[in-house]
Amino acid sequence: MGEVKKVVLAYSGGLDTSVIIPWLKENYGCEVIAMVADVGQGEELAPLKEKAILSGASKIYIEDIKEDLVKNYIFPMLKAGAVYEGKYLLGSSIARPAIAKKLVEVALAEGADAIAHGCTGKGNDQVRFELTAKALAPHLKVIAPWREWSIKSREEEIDYAQAHGIPVPVTKEKPYSMDRNLWHISYEAGVLEDPNFEPQEDMFLLTVSPEKAPDTPEYVEIAFRAGEPVAIDGVEYGPVELIEKLNALGGKHGIGRVDLVENRLVGMKSRGVYETPGGTILTFAHRELEYLTLDRETMHYKELVAAKYAELVYYGLWFTPLREALDAFVAVTQKNVTGTVRLKLYKGNISVAGRTSPFSLYREDLATFGADAVYNQKDAEGFINLFGLPLKVQGLLKAAGEKKA
Repeated sequence: MGEVKKVVLAYSGGLDTSVIIPWLKENYGCEVIAMVADVGQGEELAPLKEKAILSGASKIYIEDIKEDLVKNYIFPMLKAGAVYEGKYLLGSSIARPAIAKKLVEVALAEGADAIAHGCTGKGNDQVRFELTAKALAPHLKVIAPWREWSIKSREEEIDYAQAHGIPVPVTKEKPYSMDRNLWHISYEAGVLEDPNFEPQEDMFLLTVSPEKAPDTPEYVEIAFRAGEPVAIDGVEYGPVELIEKLNALGGKHGIGRVDLVENRLVGMKSRGVYETPGGTILTFAHRELEYLTLDRETMHYKELVAAKYAELVYYGLWFTPLREALDAFVAVTQKNVTGTVRLKLYKGNISVAGRTSPFSLYREDLATFGADAVYNQKDAEGFINLFGLPLKVQGLLKAAGEKKA
C-alpha cells in the first residue's frame, strides 16, 4: 500500500474512525495520530483521548476550532446567502474545509507522511477533505480506508470493531449516521434511506416538533453590522455564543427542520434530514435586511452568486480562487447591510415583524399610494413607451404579416 511512517487521522470517536485506527496499523504498519476538531458537537470530547489511545493511536489532538469555523467559514457563507438546492444550509459542507485545514496543520507539525479520513466512497465529504489537502499540502498522501478495505457495510464495521474490542456508539438495530456541529445536525442512513419514511420524533436533538412548540409567538431582534450578526435583543455576543443562543431559541419553537432529497456531487441522489435552528433564523433575518438595503441590480446579481457560492461549498471548493473572488464581491455588497430585523417565531415558522437600517433604500415618500410631491406619475407613460418599444415593434411586424396572409 506504499510506505507510510506516520499518518494523522481525522478522528471523531464514531464507528468509522474507531475501526480505522487499528486498520491503519494492521495494513500500513504506521504510527497513527488522531485529530479531533471541536466544532460544537455538544458532547464531551475529553473521553476520546482514552478511547483513541486504547484503539491504538500514539497521540491525540483535540483542537477547538469553533471560533474559526464561525468567523472564517459560516459568516462568509451567510453573507453570501448560500443555500444548496433551495433548502440545505450547508452545515456539514462548511465545516469540512475548516476541519481539513486543521488536520493538515497537525500533519505538517508532526512531520506526517499522510492524512486519513473515514469518509465513504459514495459521499461528498471525501471530496471536501481531499481538495483541501490538495490545496494546502499537495505532497501529503491521503488514505481513505472506505475505498481500500473489504468492509462493505456499517454492519460489517460493527463486527470488526467488536472483534477488536472497540466500543462503538451505534448498533445494528439503529445505524444512524449523525453529524453535528455548531451550525446544524444532519441525519442519514438506516431507515432514512427510504425517502418515503417520515423521521421519528425521538431522532431530533435540537428542535421540538412544531406541534409541541409554545402556543404563544416569541419576538426576537437580530442586529447586523456589515452583513454579520452581532446582537440579539440589543445584547452583543461573540460569534459562537450568538449561534448557540439562537439554536436554543429556534429549537424551542421548532424552527429549522429540513428533509431533503439532494443531488450529491458524486452523482447520486441522497436523502438527508437536517436541523439548523439558529442558522435558519440568521439566514432569514439576513435576507430581510438585504431586501431593505441592496439596490435591485446588485440584489438580483447576488442571487446568482449565492447559488454558485452554495455549489462551491457543497463541492468542497473552498480553497479556490473563485471562492476568494466571490468573497470580494460579497464584501462590497455587505457594506450597507447594517441594521436590525425583528422576527416572530411560532410553531416552526418565521415571519418578519419589522426591519430598520440607517442605509435603508426604502423611501415612504416615493412608495406611498397617497399624495406625494416627489414622484410625477405622468413620467411613467414615457418610461412604458420606451421600455415596451421592442414589444411594439414585434407586434407591428406580426400584425403586418397576418394582414398579408
